[in-house]
Amino acid sequence: MAAPVRWGFLGAGWMARTIAPSVHAAEGAVLQAVGARDAARAARLGPVRAYDAYDAVLADSDVDAVYIALPNDAHVPWARRALAAGKHVLCEKPLGLDADEVQLLTSEAEDAGLLAVEASWYRWHPRTVRTEALVRAGLLGEVTRAYSGFTGGGGDSANYRFDPRAGGGALYDVGCYSVSVVLWAAGWAPLAGVEASFDRTSEGVDVRGTARLQLGATVGEVRFGMRDAPEQSVLVEGSEARLEWRFPAFTSRFEVAEMTVGDRVERFAPCDPYELMVAAVSRRVRGDESAYVVPLSESLRVAEAVDAVRAAG
Repeated sequence: MAAPVRWGFLGAGWMARTIAPSVHAAEGAVLQAVGARDAARAARLGPVRAYDAYDAVLADSDVDAVYIALPNDAHVPWARRALAAGKHVLCEKPLGLDADEVQLLTSEAEDAGLLAVEASWYRWHPRTVRTEALVRAGLLGEVTRAYSGFTGGGGDSANYRFDPRAGGGALYDVGCYSVSVVLWAAGWAPLAGVEASFDRTSEGVDVRGTARLQLGATVGEVRFGMRDAPEQSVLVEGSEARLEWRFPAFTSRFEVAEMTVGDRVERFAPCDPYELMVAAVSRRVRGDESAYVVPLSESLRVAEAVDAVRAAG
């Protein structure tokens, strides 16, 4: 049996606290180190070692891979430093603030022979895996429309999500999920056109928005917001069948997840997609090419579409 992948965390905030139990539970993974501004705060996540600096995690020779749970503007800079230190990377979404950043990270990961993966965790949920398989197999027929909405509260206004200097905004926070849905539902068809509208704060941070993307024969529609009532929706309409996820579409953990395909209801046993993600990335780090990870080519397509939505609004 291969040795477990020894994970290091950059950051000990809300996302790191959320995923730490999943690393502890995941097969083939161990939480080796956590770095934060406060070592005591890092220690609360239960690592073997706690540090008061991110660089200390990268300098730890017992760390194989790092999970980056920092504000959006820090994702690519720290991912690049991790790659330069010889670490595999699992980075929170959005992987980069624009397509150029994602392309740069892709090139550096390839040159280093290391793994870099966007932690778009819903992609590991069995419901998502099943839906993507149905679309690829053509069982819905020609997909003519795909809709995805993701809205919610967004937290306190002091949160980095409301800071334009930290890469804040609803499109980065939740809209990237919905954009990715319509892209894979359309079979990754080229983006032929986009219309978008935003509501922004006086500082220019988008708090909500909508977009319409023309993707080959598919119309993709997305809605996103962080000052709204909760919505988590996925709808794919094909010439042969209609598929819809029941709420919650993106944050389903530890409860039965459901979707309708035509007049049939499919149910998926409770699971932790974070744990599935960490286990899969760990297997890939150890050389298991059958373990699913989100390809960087798809993360780049999402970043390009997000760029187009932002430019259109």
